[in-house]
Amino acid sequence: MVREKMNDLYLSVPSFFKCPISMDVMRSPVSLCTGVTYDRTSIQKWLESGHNTCPATMQVLNSTDVVPNLTLRRLIRFWSDSYLFCPQSQASFNNHLAFESIRKLISSEETDEVLLSSLSKIVELAKFSEEGRESLATSEGFLPMLARILKSSNEVEVVELVVTTLDLILFTKEVKERLKKINLDDAFFSPFILVLQKGHLDARISAARVLESLALFDYESRRLIAEQKGLLNELCHLTNTLTNQTAIDAGLAAIIAISTSRPAKKELLRLGIVRTAGRILSGSENTVTVMEKAMKVLEMVSTSTEGRVAISDDENCISGVVQRLMKVSTAATENGIVVIWNVCYLSRDRSAQEATIGSNGLTKVLLVMQSNCSAIVRQMCKDLVKVFRVNSKSCLASYETRTTHITPY
Repeated sequence: MVREKMNDLYLSVPSFFKCPISMDVMRSPVSLCTGVTYDRTSIQKWLESGHNTCPATMQVLNSTDVVPNLTLRRLIRFWSDSYLFCPQSQASFNNHLAFESIRKLISSEETDEVLLSSLSKIVELAKFSEEGRESLATSEGFLPMLARILKSSNEVEVVELVVTTLDLILFTKEVKERLKKINLDDAFFSPFILVLQKGHLDARISAARVLESLALFDYESRRLIAEQKGLLNELCHLTNTLTNQTAIDAGLAAIIAISTSRPAKKELLRLGIVRTAGRILSGSENTVTVMEKAMKVLEMVSTSTEGRVAISDDENCISGVVQRLMKVSTAATENGIVVIWNVCYLSRDRSAQEATIGSNGLTKVLLVMQSNCSAIVRQMCKDLVKVFRVNSKSCLASYETRTTHITPY
């Protein structure tokens, strides 16, 4: 990054926006065969003066043809346009980053209209390039500023933009470490419920992703998030009322990251997460990552007595787990075996054993046992085989009797 001073306002300019020859922001970037990009006017003057080398690398050029770098030109133009909303910069700063002016604008007390406009520019900037996201994320005071806005605003549009920005920049360890230093309290987390309830779908997905990232910080963060009244309900709603795979995936990922405590798991059971996961595993339209997460959720709740009872009581859930063994991924298969082991071997639940055997579970378990699974999972498979072989005839007969019985109208 290069910092330039104009009218006492310091502005950051990415070095790759500058022509290596003139050191000015490029107006028409073009690339040589060496891959280095220059401003068209500067490189033409260099070549027309008789040079046959690349100015930056001094490599002899096999060709003096230049190719327009359209991606970089659009990036520079976008950054230039981002300055147009700042009255100070319309004339002379239109080729510079707007980070400093945006930050100063938002840091002061402004109207909702100006706040929305500024946040919209930040989101556009973050969406446009990785360089923009990195510059925003590492800008001094930027994350505390977003936190202040999040805690003080009750406007869903404003909160949506802040959450979307956080989703875009929470991608490096450095950003996460900076965010850890901020007071992440109830006032910080409660606006996420507003977005999950009333926000647009993209913002709801962003909210789930940010919550997942924050929950992975430490136990205290997970506890604070899980204790937000209605939050787990909204995440479950995101997974069980939509067909959008990205939304379902984000919702399940957040649930997995947040719900590590016993109270959180009990709340998930109350909200019907077992039924939701069973439906996902039984469906044919869901992606691999969604089914992996659904299996992981069941593995999580199966560690409790209440969870095992809920899984055993949902016949579709058991059949869905068995159906997906060896058909999704190694992780999903191993989690599925843990679920079956918990309900069929650990709890010795008769109805779960019947549903598993009736869904051809014994054959599936034998296949998993012979695969390249972990030692722990292989031992679980051996335990299950013993149980199923002892009870297979009676379980299968009971299962067939129950599933073939037709209740008259």
